[in-house]
Amino acid sequence: MPNPRLPRTTRRLAWGPDRRAKAAALAAAAFLWAAGPAFDRAAAQQVPDLVTRNVLRVCADPAAMPFSDRKGEGFENRIAEIVAQELKVPLRYYWLPQGPGFVRNTLSSGLCDLIVGYASGADIVDHTNPYYTSTYVLVVKAGGPLDGVERLDDARLKGHKLGVIAATPPVDHLLALGLLPDAKTYALLVDRRFDSPAEEAIADLAEGRIDAVLLWGPIGGYFARKAPVPLKVVPLLQEAQRPAMAYRVTFGIRPNEREWKHALNEVIRKRQGDIDKVLTDYGTPLLDANDKPIAAALGGSGP
Repeated sequence: MPNPRLPRTTRRLAWGPDRRAKAAALAAAAFLWAAGPAFDRAAAQQVPDLVTRNVLRVCADPAAMPFSDRKGEGFENRIAEIVAQELKVPLRYYWLPQGPGFVRNTLSSGLCDLIVGYASGADIVDHTNPYYTSTYVLVVKAGGPLDGVERLDDARLKGHKLGVIAATPPVDHLLALGLLPDAKTYALLVDRRFDSPAEEAIADLAEGRIDAVLLWGPIGGYFARKAPVPLKVVPLLQEAQRPAMAYRVTFGIRPNEREWKHALNEVIRKRQGDIDKVLTDYGTPLLDANDKPIAAALGGSGP
């Protein structure tokens, strides 16, 4: 999330609603103090937006491909460019590696106004409408013994060594199915400037050290296409057990910034086709509103 971002998704579940409430109260108090006696009771019902209007300020990881990097090569970089273009303002980044405290030290601190990818439902931020839905995937060698497996309870997975990122939803599924003891686990929280667990897992699959790997869809789809051997990316759409494997991804913003949320939702509405094209180019498996695969998503020309 997104890893993910669990998916980048749930990569950012750390700070609770009490801290947000205190921040909102402090912002409201400061505004009332500055306004003085002329500030009437009706106006006092609203907390002012902290959004900078003449520039799009984005919080991002400087080394988190395929999501973002300092060179602007990630798909979230390209989506940020679409937003800035539609709002007709320049784009500026505040860089910080993903990890505990990311939201507190960026968005909540007022250093930026937008996190481009955030799992819907994560309560540490407020959310726009979702702009894409994806799912965890099983990556296997094309034409190999596991080619054709579409669900984790397939008997063909027994006795095979699977790779999985620690503390992500597939771990729970493998545990329930008795597949976890033989699996190889890769770290979730790393500084991506120095380590890349997903790339390590794909390399292990290509070299035969593992037989398949479970990854968040945008990560698996992107790195599988860069492998030295043909790999197949299989969206996991038939898992009955929880936790969920599919997630809706939104723009993450501060709570109570209603005008900003409406503006971003309008950008999503107007530029959804351009956003879909970016995601497709990066190999992201996309799902529709009914969590059914959008066939074109596994194509794309690549970044």
